[in-house]
Amino acid sequence: MNTINQERDVYIAIADPTRRKLIRLLAESDEVPLYELTPHFEMGRTAVSKHLAILKAADLVTNRKIGRETRYKLNPAPLQEVKDWLAYYEQFWNERAALLKNLLEE
Repeated sequence: MNTINQERDVYIAIADPTRRKLIRLLAESDEVPLYELTPHFEMGRTAVSKHLAILKAADLVTNRKIGRETRYKLNPAPLQEVKDWLAYYEQFWNERAALLKNLLEE
């Protein structure tokens, strides 16, 4: 898989703890400017901006300019793919837990 495809992959985008924290912060607000996001991290504004660019490439974040300020907003739709993928494994483990419970009760 080349770098461009990796940047657009929602799984790669959410694999990084910094980006997961950004998603959480954006989920708690409607729109957030970069200067309000940066203090939540032990990195500079440029590094936070690069993480936001990866989230944007994966379509997890939208942005709009207001004057010189850029405001970011979460687009949760791509996370549905992750939820659907995890749902299969949740069912798998629930079935396994039920089998284990039955074995233990015998």
